[in-house]
Amino acid sequence: MLSIVIPVYNEEGLINDLVQRTVSALEAFIQDYEIIFVDDGSKDQSLNLLLNLQKKYPRIKVLSLSNNFGHQAAFTAGLEYSTGDIVGMMDGDLQDPPELFGEMYRKISEENFDVISGKRSGQKGKNRRVFFTFLFHLLFKNVSVLQNMENTGNFSMMKRAAVDALLRMKETVRYLPGLRSFIGFRQGYVDYVRDERSEGEPKMSLSKLFLLAADAIFAFSRFPIRLCLYLGLTGTIVFMCAGFYVLIAKAFGFAIIGWSSTMLSIYFLGSIQLISLGVVGEYVYRIYKESQNRPLYFVQKFYDGNPEK
Repeated sequence: MLSIVIPVYNEEGLINDLVQRTVSALEAFIQDYEIIFVDDGSKDQSLNLLLNLQKKYPRIKVLSLSNNFGHQAAFTAGLEYSTGDIVGMMDGDLQDPPELFGEMYRKISEENFDVISGKRSGQKGKNRRVFFTFLFHLLFKNVSVLQNMENTGNFSMMKRAAVDALLRMKETVRYLPGLRSFIGFRQGYVDYVRDERSEGEPKMSLSKLFLLAADAIFAFSRFPIRLCLYLGLTGTIVFMCAGFYVLIAKAFGFAIIGWSSTMLSIYFLGSIQLISLGVVGEYVYRIYKESQNRPLYFVQKFYDGNPEK
């Protein structure tokens, strides 16, 4: 059995196309499947539209969360409610084509992969989001402790053993593509060009994308704390050289006159200290979030459209 998990948040303009394309893509290669739509506290008619479409497509299941808990929490909820031997993940904005699930399923079934991730070989459209996404993947590739993570997102498919391993990691601050790579198993890829959003506005604002990028870097890289160390060492070396220069200037009678050098040195060292405190604060915040041990989400209702019931 195949399960597909799709979180949605205020996507009423895309729901019909999303459901029809996903159902058609799955029925082209498998009959035993379920699609779990996770309504992440939508304020529009997304939930009602999904429930109406469930009458036409009884293999749809709708998991309604009590509030907007965020993209990664919604995916986690869907994974925990999935029952399939193989589980796929896809964003609800149709930028990732559901028609690729057939190729992912073939690779898992015939080539014995445990995890298949969609790898973006390109992205249609030219805007700030595309540019910043490219910069993030470039940075993450070079600073992360994970391997072969570049240009992959949530779009993926996993065997049940890999899903169970992923769900055993209970951290509150989550970056699922990183966790999916961390669990190991035999991983493969399907290349594709990511589409532009066909309708509506992105629900992940640039600020939310930056926060997700920060979560990924802080969770899977030592780069931020190492950056503080390197800045501190650089400041130490620079001002050791400046100290030698001042001593020599005093000895030979051409000491620096004025306050410019003093003020610049104070500002420089102060900036390094503030950057270091900011990075340490980010780690402390994440430790605090984990220590709270709050549930990732709360379910308002699970609408099970299993045709056998």
